[in-house]
Amino acid sequence: MIQLGDIKIGDNNPFVLIAGPCVVENEKIVMETAGTIKEITGELGIPFIFKSSYKKANRTNVSSFIGLGDKAALEILNKVKLTFDLPLLTDIHTEAEAAIAANIVDILQIPAFMCRQTDLLVAAGLTGKIVNIKKGQFLAPEDMYHAAEKVKSTGNDKILLTERGTTFGYHNLVVDMRSLVIMRELGYPVVMDATHAVQMPSSGNQTGGQPKFISYLAKAAAAVGIDALFLEVHPEPSKALSDAASQLPLSELKKLLSDIVNIDKMVKGHVQ
Repeated sequence: MIQLGDIKIGDNNPFVLIAGPCVVENEKIVMETAGTIKEITGELGIPFIFKSSYKKANRTNVSSFIGLGDKAALEILNKVKLTFDLPLLTDIHTEAEAAIAANIVDILQIPAFMCRQTDLLVAAGLTGKIVNIKKGQFLAPEDMYHAAEKVKSTGNDKILLTERGTTFGYHNLVVDMRSLVIMRELGYPVVMDATHAVQMPSSGNQTGGQPKFISYLAKAAAAVGIDALFLEVHPEPSKALSDAASQLPLSELKKLLSDIVNIDKMVKGHVQ
């Protein structure tokens, strides 16, 4: 189990929500989304960690939006933290970014494409922060043992492992729910990323997606007994500057979370 303030992740505790817009686009969208999700999770009794990338270094197209600039984006995330009293998660892509982001956020996330990068994993571990490692689209779940060991070698065992789909042929991902069980057997809490899992990578000049399947994957993962659910959420996904084809509309979040709460209670045997 990992403790983050009052939030307990793993060890059969109720699932934790990790959610927010894919990237920090502007202060208005980030603050609106964080505030609304906090209201929803407060009403439903769900522990909530706000997620948004201050930089997106792994875009499909060279002209795609990668961020407002590190300083501006991190200042907005810090405002979320102070205004709403929320823990934060963001992506990092280089060893230097680990130390910079660690000054603001509580969880450093290793993107799936970078989960084998030893220097990055070690740098994240050395910050002492919780490290969420996304399983590469090219890896079997048991292979995540080696990624986790790289972080653990620093003396930091606060590690989360996230499923986000496996490459199956061209331009598609498939989720094997067995991977959540296998990764938990490695000794770490497991997270289901139900939004990146519906992506259709490199569909033309940008990544496509099938958002109608988000709720189905989230519910299926909840039935496995996940420790946390990861969702990218946006007030108007079609206008999002990143991952427009795979974010969940903010208006649909409450209904989905209500269903997940019920499944989570049934699977883990929590008192209603």
